[in-house]
Amino acid sequence: MKINKKGWLALLVIPIAMLTLASCSSTSKKENKVESKNTSVLKDPYKKEEFLMGTYVRVQIFDEGKEDVLDKVFDRIKELDKKITVNQKGSEVDQINEQAGIKPVKVSDDVYRLTKDSLYFSEDSKGGFDLTIGPITSLWHIGFDDARKPEQKEIDDKLKLVDYKKVKLDEKEKTVYLEEKGMELDLGAIAKGFITDEAVKVLEDNGVTTGIVDLGGNIYVLGDSPKNKTGNWKVGIQDPNEARNTIAGSVEKKDMSLVTSGIYERNLEVDGKVYHHLFSSETGYPFENEIAGVTIISETSIAGDGLSTGVFSMGVKDGMKYVEDRKDIDAIFITKSDDIYLSSGVKDIFKLNEDSPYKVKDIKDLK
Repeated sequence: MKINKKGWLALLVIPIAMLTLASCSSTSKKENKVESKNTSVLKDPYKKEEFLMGTYVRVQIFDEGKEDVLDKVFDRIKELDKKITVNQKGSEVDQINEQAGIKPVKVSDDVYRLTKDSLYFSEDSKGGFDLTIGPITSLWHIGFDDARKPEQKEIDDKLKLVDYKKVKLDEKEKTVYLEEKGMELDLGAIAKGFITDEAVKVLEDNGVTTGIVDLGGNIYVLGDSPKNKTGNWKVGIQDPNEARNTIAGSVEKKDMSLVTSGIYERNLEVDGKVYHHLFSSETGYPFENEIAGVTIISETSIAGDGLSTGVFSMGVKDGMKYVEDRKDIDAIFITKSDDIYLSSGVKDIFKLNEDSPYKVKDIKDLK
């Protein structure tokens, strides 16, 4: 048995702009100043990186004189991580799980909002993303040293506890209740998106107009890039069939989130078969379809997180239809057979790497 673990959630989207800008660190900030309409923007940003939530969190600020905001951003990230994690005892989510089938748990506004949003995405995807998948993810525990393939009876028993319809919220009291004992919330597939959005909010509340937030691959590019006349940031799309930091192509965006769900993040190999970490709430096994990875481009990172898992569960054809029907998001699908399918909003801005083995195809040609 082989275990491939790459942290809480592995790096998903690689911002090429970040890698380029980082090479300018030896030049003084004063010399690298670029004038914008409202503030002085630096070519060489203020940067801070910490290992949190099992992944590397990186924040860059390009507004001159805003270096102190970095600490405020990281304080907020740590505050939220402490409330949300299920990997350490004592978090609010852990308390909800402990009281499953017993009583509602009063939670902070942050955890209530996250749970409410998670329930919305569970309902919207009809369980493709299910916030109560915890009993299954805990059983397999892919990404940890004790990961294993469970017996079928174990899976069948735990599946009875997976049902987002049994999550009850009380808006007035700010309580969360899981109706059956043994149920577990697992918000790991969406928490990074929520925290990314909160980090961006701290930046904006403190007058930052240009920056990048990277929560282990949940990328948000804020404001105009000082490296591009169009103002857009060039963001690399992770190749889900290769190791982390391998780029399949890129897009140019600003004031947007990019999030990828893919089979490369964490996996377990048993008897020659590889099992990834994205689980079906119907079978208790990882989703099995043609998708290797799907990137969602959206205005908020929590939408990207919730929808990337939900869309992944649908497969390319149904997933693309869902994306096109929503109108507020775009998607890049990469398949196990080296094909790329693009939603209408990114067809003209996606750039395939010259040495890429992939081929961009029309969804109409998909059988």
